[in-house]
Amino acid sequence: MDTDALQAPIIETLKTVYDPEIPVNIYDMGLIYGIEILETGHVFIKMTLTSPACPVAGSLPGEVEQRVAAIDGVGKVTVELVWDPPWTPDQLSEAARLQLGLQ
Repeated sequence: MDTDALQAPIIETLKTVYDPEIPVNIYDMGLIYGIEILETGHVFIKMTLTSPACPVAGSLPGEVEQRVAAIDGVGKVTVELVWDPPWTPDQLSEAARLQLGLQ
């Protein structure tokens, strides 16, 4: 399996998931800390949220898991929610900064 070929569709899919409080996708917000793709198609995603009190803490990781699992070639998806390092606005992509008027 070409794990590199799965990287782009996974990122594109992550860019369709939004934090409901901020009009920016979770990838450009910097909430995705890592994507690991095994030869078996198993995908491990390490992500965080803007804060531990985020109202979607219970549902957003599941949404990420479901959307990535729907990609052809992806097997099992494991999403790990981490809090270290804590998310800060410094992690916003250039596109997200422009979208939010932070330039």
